[in-house]
Amino acid sequence: MHTRQIASLQVSAIGLGCMNLSYGYGAAPEGAADEVLPRALELGCTFLDTATMYGGGDNERLIGRVLGSRRREFVLASKCGLSTQGIDGRPDTLAAQIDASLQRLRTDVIDLYYLHRSDPDVPIEDSVGALGRMIEQGKVREIGLSEISTASYERARREHPIAAVQSEYSLWSRTPEHGLLAACQAGGTTFVPFSPLGRQFLTGKACDVQSLPDDDLRCTIARPRFESDAYAANAALLVPFERIAERVGCSPAQLALAWLLGQPGSLVPIPGTKHVDWLIENLGAADIVLDAATLSELDALINESTVTGTRYTLDRMSTTDSERDREPVED
Repeated sequence: MHTRQIASLQVSAIGLGCMNLSYGYGAAPEGAADEVLPRALELGCTFLDTATMYGGGDNERLIGRVLGSRRREFVLASKCGLSTQGIDGRPDTLAAQIDASLQRLRTDVIDLYYLHRSDPDVPIEDSVGALGRMIEQGKVREIGLSEISTASYERARREHPIAAVQSEYSLWSRTPEHGLLAACQAGGTTFVPFSPLGRQFLTGKACDVQSLPDDDLRCTIARPRFESDAYAANAALLVPFERIAERVGCSPAQLALAWLLGQPGSLVPIPGTKHVDWLIENLGAADIVLDAATLSELDALINESTVTGTRYTLDRMSTTDSERDREPVED
């Protein structure tokens, strides 16, 4: 697999979002982490992403248990500032969270450490300053931001260089196109799309809320597009989408990831999975190069104007910093 840069870090072009192994989309099969994590390394996936929030720390423990002895073989990303107690970007809180994460991950340094969410009650400069001090202490190599607005990103990078910004981005979730992608490109910041497969929708394997467990994120904060009527309308987009995948000679999931890898700038998507077969499929997208005509065709087929429903519930949309880029700018 070819590699891409995140500041000083060299990573695989496609990473692995590890959240699914313990949280978010139903229970993982027994032993899933023991199979998926080592296989990812064997396949050349050297960029693993976790967070304090995922499973209340259990996800970090999984990685530490399964891969602690292989720590030098991968670039490790984790996040702070969001936990089961809510958003808290105070420097003292972040300082406590990094120490707890290091212990759970069985490592002495985290390569890329994100502020998971900006705290509306704490200046972004204070939170980012705390992350910068972690670099000085040798606990972190690079810092990043997650689900951030363009304005907050610009404030943050005046405080400290930002290696990466992570936000939801895929054919059907285009929020970063409202300014953040261009700002990251101009600022030399790598963009890391999470949910690059549209929370499984773009794989063709998803279903509506009637068939999902109540604790699935698609039944809670990400519900609107998976409501029965909205999902039926969105599923119609998969028919021509799958025809394009067949023409290209790949799976729908690979087509969605290849579209991201073909976007301008430096992007490193991190699809998540609990299954080795889907891991192999996802990582295979790194070898697919789409021509300009196909990229444009996909762009026109699935986008904000053709997808039914918002990406989050309205209350979640109103409190998510990245969504502020959608708000009209006053003259």
